[in-house]
Amino acid sequence: MSDVAPTVLVIEDEPQMRRFLKASLEAHDYRLVEAVTAREGLAQAAGRNPDAILLDLGLPDLDGIELTRRLREWSRVPVIVISARGREQDKIAALDAGADDYLTKPFGLGELLARLRVALRRVAANGGAEPVVVIGDLTVDLGARLVYRGGREVHLTPIEYKLLATLARHAGKVLTHRLLLKEVWGPNAVEHTHYVRVYMTQLRHKLEDDPSRPQYLLTESGVGYRLKAE
Repeated sequence: MSDVAPTVLVIEDEPQMRRFLKASLEAHDYRLVEAVTAREGLAQAAGRNPDAILLDLGLPDLDGIELTRRLREWSRVPVIVISARGREQDKIAALDAGADDYLTKPFGLGELLARLRVALRRVAANGGAEPVVVIGDLTVDLGARLVYRGGREVHLTPIEYKLLATLARHAGKVLTHRLLLKEVWGPNAVEHTHYVRVYMTQLRHKLEDDPSRPQYLLTESGVGYRLKAE
């Protein structure tokens, strides 16, 4: 994170939540820009160029999922959904629309701050050449296409590597089954969800101390997978 305080755009129509976010984030050296409607949020996103967006789904003029789609037509700014909707279908819809993360209200400040840090680090890492992703004793060198665990090289099949590399490029972000299938196997494979389960099991046996209790390759139940980034 740079010395300049990151700017966070909050698109939220609930005054109490806006007050909570303003007080909490400004106390942790973030600058806040607020919007109450989707229309105002789009204008602020275009005019203020925020470093991240916190987005409620239940806006008065436009559903937040549709707003995410519109943002993704021209911006790659990290979008973290903060919503009272906790159903798997809502999470999947938001993530497939282009959201980077999803927090269900009520949530803890510590978790929100951690998700923000992950999102901002990912943007910084993607600004240059292919990064080296280091998480604990797991290292994924995306430029050299090499994987190490505890300093020893781990040999992966081409599909295993492609799956891990996709997760590593978005470390900390939940990737849906559909997105992983499209990225790794191509658009014709998006209905074959068992592909991801089979290869995730293989990856866990190669990378985890206890594949039944993974520390790196985490399952978001009913939604997809996340490579741990904290």
